[in-house]
Formats: sequence, structure tokens, C-alpha cells
Amino acid sequence: MDSLTQIALGSAVSVAVMGRRTAVWKAALWGAVAGTLPDLDAFIDHGNAILNMTRHRAESHSLLLLTLVSPLLAWAASHIHRSPHAPAASSALHGDTPQAPAFLWWWLALWLGLFTHPLLDTMTVYGTQLLQPFTDHPFGVGSIFIIDPLYTVPLIVGVVAALRLKNARGLRWNLAGLALSTLYLAWSFGAQQHATQVARASLAEHNIRAQGLLVTASPFNTVLWSLVATTPTQYFESHYSLLDNGRRITWTAHDRGAALIAEHGNEPSVARMAAFTHGFYSLSETDGRLFVTDLRMGQEPAYTFRFDLGSAPARASGQHLPVQQTMRPDLGKALPWLWQRLWGHDVPLPRM
Repeated sequence: MDSLTQIALGSAVSVAVMGRRTAVWKAALWGAVAGTLPDLDAFIDHGNAILNMTRHRAESHSLLLLTLVSPLLAWAASHIHRSPHAPAASSALHGDTPQAPAFLWWWLALWLGLFTHPLLDTMTVYGTQLLQPFTDHPFGVGSIFIIDPLYTVPLIVGVVAALRLKNARGLRWNLAGLALSTLYLAWSFGAQQHATQVARASLAEHNIRAQGLLVTASPFNTVLWSLVATTPTQYFESHYSLLDNGRRITWTAHDRGAALIAEHGNEPSVARMAAFTHGFYSLSETDGRLFVTDLRMGQEPAYTFRFDLGSAPARASGQHLPVQQTMRPDLGKALPWLWQRLWGHDVPLPRM
């Protein structure tokens, strides 16, 4: 998820745990730090564009490693805010200097702030390596887009209310925001399962024998779902809105590059992309240069992750590193189309 959402989640969790044990602003601040830390791996350069993509959300998102880091962060918070001569902790809600909470409470709050970050990331389609260092398997549910205001806004409202009110009512607002956002995640998963059943029925109706089916939330909502189905030679794209009212799904077929996959599938960059995308990728060749595309994010012809692997001689000699060739959609055309399709209107895809 985006950084603002992770900050809001970390703050909300920390405030919920610390409650009256420290000033709300302290709990919110340290929760925001915990919610941010795992994503600092984005600043690490692993040597080429594909490694940078597939190594993001790796060790820094490991549930085990974050658990091991959490007591260090808790020690820092409890040490900085140690105040042995301060008044009772209940005064924290009114802006007074509270009695320093026990280390264990900081540990619980910041462990949850760290721990919930990769769990929330797992709900997106990107791929989060929760079980490092035991496996580099990327877990990705895909039931929520990386930015979704309906998930984020309740968290922000709850934290802001707790900071402004500085009383038990503010803490209840924070808990309510956490509850609403969690319920929304549950809704997203249920809606995804329904959309998956509809997509499978449609594939059978069209006699498409898909090896894989991917159903993911489209940008900013959980009503319109992006559908990708793969066969050994093709991939099929479509969309399904929960408001379609039984409208028949239309699939658009594209060449997946089967011959190129057979020829180059064992090359390190291609094999890495195949594993990271769970097989939802394609290969193409233009002017002797090989391109690999992640089919999970974006749609034809605009994908978030498309890489130029170079010519055969350059790849063989190691003189060409993969270069990301992202083609971003024209938002002036894409957003109106998204709005109409979300509400079940059968409109053609715009030319990007």
C-alpha cells in the first residue's frame, strides 16, 4: 500500500495499544515510524531494474525479521520518553507529560505497527515475501489496490480525532477507524471471491481453458475488478463490475510470446519474472530486443512493469542490464473510462 496508508495504519495501531499509557502524539509518531520503516528498502539499489522490483518487499517485510527488530525500536521509544517523576498516565490524554509506559507496552505497540505493514501489503497483488529468509515466495492476494481512499480515510479520521480530542472519546474514534478499515479489507476479499467465480464461469462459457486466472481490484475501488487469464500461447483481459447486473463478460486476447518463452524462459531475468509474477507475464521482441512484461499491473498496452532485456548478444555478454520501460496510461482518458465502467456501463477501452 502507499506510504500515507501505512503511516496511518501504524499510528492507529500504536494509539490503540498505548491508549492512556502515553501522550497520543507520542504513540502516533512512533507508530508512523514503525509503519514507514519496512518500505525504506525502496532506496536500495540491487543492481538492475528487475532485481530492484523483485527484491522490494523482501527481507524488510519478513515477519520474523520485523519481530526481531521490534524490541530495538521499543527500547528507543521507552528510553527517549522515560520520565520517572511524571504524574499518572491518565493525564496523557490531556496533553500532560505522562508516566513512562512499560517497555513491554511499547514493544507490543511497535511490533504490531511493524507486523501489520507487510500483512496489509500482502492484500495487494505486487508480492510480499513474508517468510524470508526461509523462502522468497511472494504472497499477494490482490483484493485491494495500492491506493484506496475507502480503506485509508477511516484510519486518518480516527488518528486525527484521537490527536485533537485527547480523551477517551478520541481513542474510541481511533478504534472505530481501525474497525471500519478492517471490515473494508474483509469486504474486498469477499467481493474478489465473487468476481473470481463469475470470471471462471465466463471462461468456461467462452471455452477458454485458462492455466491461470488473476482477479484484482482496479484503481481506487473494490467494485470494478480487472481480470487476466493465461493459456500457454495467449493471455485474455477483461473487467467485471459488481454493478454489471449479469452482463456478459467480453475477453480480449493477446499473444503471450510462447515461442520466445520456450527459447528464453531459462534466462535469469525471465525466470525471475516468471516466478515473481506466478506465471502472469509475457515476452515480446522488437528490433531484436527482448521485452518481458508483468501482466498483473496495468492493461494492454500500458503496464507498470515492462523491461527491456536487450539483444541476444548483449544478454549473452552481460553488457546490457534490464531497463524498465513503463508506459503510463493517459489519465485524462483512463479515469473517465474507469468511472463509467465501475458503474456497469459497457464502454470500449480508450486508446492510451
